[in-house]
Amino acid sequence: MDFTNSRVLVFGAGISGIGAARLLISSSAAEVILYDGNEKLDPDELKAKIAKKRTNFSESAGGQLLVILGELPKDVMDRINLVVLSPGVPTDLPLVNEMRSRGIRIWGEVELAWECGRGDVLAVTGTNGKTTTTSLLGEIMENYVGRDDNAAQAGSSLCSPLTGQDLRKDRVFVVGNIGNPYTEAALLMTESSVTVAEISSFQLETIERFAPKVSAILNITPDHLNRHHTMEEYIRVKELITKNQGEQDTCVLNYEDEILREFGKTLQTKVIYFSSLHKLEKGMYLDGDNICHSDGVTETVLCSVKELNILGRHNHENVMAAAAMALAYGVPPEVVRMSVCAFQAVEHRIEYVTEKHGVVYYNDSKGTNPDAAIKGIQAMDRPTLLIGGGYDKNSSYEEWIHAFDGKVRYLVLIGQTREKIAQAARKCGFENCVLADSLEEAVAFCAAHADSGDAVLLSPACASWGMFPNYEVRGRRFKELVNQLT
Repeated sequence: MDFTNSRVLVFGAGISGIGAARLLISSSAAEVILYDGNEKLDPDELKAKIAKKRTNFSESAGGQLLVILGELPKDVMDRINLVVLSPGVPTDLPLVNEMRSRGIRIWGEVELAWECGRGDVLAVTGTNGKTTTTSLLGEIMENYVGRDDNAAQAGSSLCSPLTGQDLRKDRVFVVGNIGNPYTEAALLMTESSVTVAEISSFQLETIERFAPKVSAILNITPDHLNRHHTMEEYIRVKELITKNQGEQDTCVLNYEDEILREFGKTLQTKVIYFSSLHKLEKGMYLDGDNICHSDGVTETVLCSVKELNILGRHNHENVMAAAAMALAYGVPPEVVRMSVCAFQAVEHRIEYVTEKHGVVYYNDSKGTNPDAAIKGIQAMDRPTLLIGGGYDKNSSYEEWIHAFDGKVRYLVLIGQTREKIAQAARKCGFENCVLADSLEEAVAFCAAHADSGDAVLLSPACASWGMFPNYEVRGRRFKELVNQLT
């Protein structure tokens, strides 16, 4: 898209906003205004961040850049014709509503990157499992791109069943909510590249034309209700990933999620289900220990779950989703099988840390909501001391407590939600709650009270905000503390 003579306001000066501003300046002659309400930020530092990676792009291109912090002047609003919102900026802020009432076009970074990028996009959303599925699908596509094309002579097609085009790609990009801004990669893409994108509900709120060749919605359970306000709105936003898909595109859905099973019946695009509890006539499913694929005629065993390096039924579902997306795109089954069997757990998702004095420590800091934390405790096969708590996203915790199923010896609680969770635990009949003032204190308690044969699991069921800037910092601090134990 040509942004020449456009005046674009990039709202939010975090990683996404920096990436969006850099993309606009590097690709066009647009006038770019980087805006953030935090007046304590350093304008020169923000400009330096934007300039830092511009050598990746054409130096001949370049628009103007203005940084505004604090209150946005009214005259600036009169000059802009496009706003690019960072994902952390709520779409119902009074300032955003005023922009909308003025008829100013409002995008997010995903829409901007889509308009500037090229090639095919495979996009993953869902409440839980996005990062694991995206990472695995990225590795499948990397292995496919890097494979010896002699594989085609063994019967592997090089043509996509979606487009009929040659599937040999020159590069794979893994981007989005996984930590690599989509906007950072957009100008490096070509018509023969493929992008695997993790897309959050915050990012889906502002799409217009974003249209992946293959999409997936892994599951939908309550989360981010402080942002979306109602479950109905959260569901609507998640389902937007299919908004612009056509009849030749594919959407992969979880058959065990009743919301998604019904949603699939409404779609015009091709639908592939995956199931961990039912043998499907067509799709991906778990049959005993085997992950299988059926095209409606032939059933193929992809692999056994015993060959995988990741734990838990939820991860078996992630493998099925990634495999279904890859197969729908035209990746040969042998490449998919090799990739899923070699795949290692994503950092911060039921990640093995170490064993000390017979106690095994796991980092599940990415368990930022109760449903994700349920998956974490279900993956434990030994008595567990569980560290939970953090920022309150208006979640309820009773279902998580009930999922303990006799495994949890102590629930050690930190952060803003510790009293709320302790009260929910007592209501559910679980009394072994310990309130700690810090993660350091929680780890020390667990180390002192764990017996040989136990597990210590950080799986907070809450966001990290208020104590840590993000779940990655929280998880890495947990690992540091564990590794420092004598």
